[in-house]
Amino acid sequence: MNKVRCAIYTRKSSEEGLEQDFNSLHAQREACAAYILSQASEGWSLLPDEYDDGGLSGGTLERPALQRLLDDIGAGKIDIVVVYKVDRLTRSLLDFARLVETMDKAEVSFVSVTQSFNTTNSMGRLTLNMLLSFAQFEREVTAERIRDKIAASKAKGMWMGGNPPLGYRPEGRSLAIVEDHAELIRDLFSRYLEIGNVRLLKQQLDDEDLMVPERFASTGRRMGGVPFTRGQIYKILSNSIYTGRIEHKGEVYDGQHDAIVNDELWDAVQATLKSNRQGERTSANARSPSLLAGRVFDAESEPLVASHACKGMTRYRYYVSRSLQHKEEAPNKGWRVPAHELEKTVCEGIVRELRQPLALVDKLGSEHSPHKINVLLRQASTLADQVAKRQRMPVRQLVDRVCVQRDGIVIDMLASELASNLGLDNASDGPTTVTIAVPASLRRSGRAMKLLLGDGISAATPEPQQHLVRLILRAKILWQEMLEKNLTPSAIAREHGISSSRASRLIRLNFLAPDIIGAIASGTQPAALDAQGLLDLHDLPLEWSAQKQLLNIN
Repeated sequence: MNKVRCAIYTRKSSEEGLEQDFNSLHAQREACAAYILSQASEGWSLLPDEYDDGGLSGGTLERPALQRLLDDIGAGKIDIVVVYKVDRLTRSLLDFARLVETMDKAEVSFVSVTQSFNTTNSMGRLTLNMLLSFAQFEREVTAERIRDKIAASKAKGMWMGGNPPLGYRPEGRSLAIVEDHAELIRDLFSRYLEIGNVRLLKQQLDDEDLMVPERFASTGRRMGGVPFTRGQIYKILSNSIYTGRIEHKGEVYDGQHDAIVNDELWDAVQATLKSNRQGERTSANARSPSLLAGRVFDAESEPLVASHACKGMTRYRYYVSRSLQHKEEAPNKGWRVPAHELEKTVCEGIVRELRQPLALVDKLGSEHSPHKINVLLRQASTLADQVAKRQRMPVRQLVDRVCVQRDGIVIDMLASELASNLGLDNASDGPTTVTIAVPASLRRSGRAMKLLLGDGISAATPEPQQHLVRLILRAKILWQEMLEKNLTPSAIAREHGISSSRASRLIRLNFLAPDIIGAIASGTQPAALDAQGLLDLHDLPLEWSAQKQLLNIN
């Protein structure tokens, strides 16, 4: 008779009762051991190793004992896994399928003592899948109830646990003020309002050797006793809990706890934080300053925040939708406009207006003396030269708002600043802004947006688009490999793990005209041409001239 090696797995979700001499894990093991003993006539024998997970949820496979069990299964040390109930192993149908697949590969069976299931037959698999579906449903319903309860409790202003913010301590379902710490919180708010800069505030705190007060979490973990960080300061200054409110998923409710900071101080600090959050740098020697920071908006009046990304030693600047920056939107929904292209387009639009100063005078509603016309022309020319060089001071003085739309850019210039720079008197009944419309359009290219002028030409300096270059290189690699190994497109697709359709479309790119390949390599291809456009060329003409005409490449 062949010996059948049996391993028992036990699990308990909570730690409650585990300190007892005989707990739930022991009870599960005893029942499983008795079942194995009853099958001794079939050659079943219990392995000495114990696989017990106490205080761990069945919603994850990251459990120490379960991982040891899987390792032993992979090593061929186990023939049958015995559990008290199916949900002791897992409550997730997807995880259960993975476990069964792992056991099948190792030719290991799975038995539930109280439910008499065995995965070696099809009926056992069907019943187990049904049972786990209900177990997973129960788990998800329980999680929904917990979430709903937390939301309802927070709507009533209740504190739902966790580490309390500095300045408070837990008191039932509310918070009580720790006066010593509360004084420090008020001091931080007042100091920031006076200094207006988190970096300088941190520097001041460091100079005074002011530390985060030492506290202890409910688990006994020590917190504080270290210098303040800029992130901590930002979090404190923007935490509405200090106003006696509770925030949950973007909604703010009146809390049951007392406020540490009054509304007047809170509003003043938030206004200062908001004005500093646009990424504006006022230093004259700031590296690659964002010329239009705080002045760029999209068609829905959402701010486009100045941001940047670094690739190697190169720094790329963008104006990014705030919702995208905070990951509230999918990457293909937010706006990510290259800063250089936008600033260049805006400055060129202003320069064109300044080159026609008499038309500007009419828009301003100002009067000018004929004998001062030369002065007006000279000052307009000087201002136009400064803007053309993208000098920070005149541009930021003139531009009040830039609205980026899919079919154009609208620039609002401050009438008073424009009149002052041109040496004109600002008409009392004149407009507050002078609006310029620049024909342009936005096209998505990868994750970023490309800015096209009215004639379809990119506003950017030609630069190879890496996703297009990589596409062409991949097409050439597939083509070369197909020729060397004498493979069909279907075979090359299987070898590279892609669909036959994609393989065929990639291989087709090898027949592009050299001029088209050269334009892509130099970045001079039409800005509207992207990777999808290349792959969708189902009716690619064989004649190179027809290809160039199709893709609008000269």
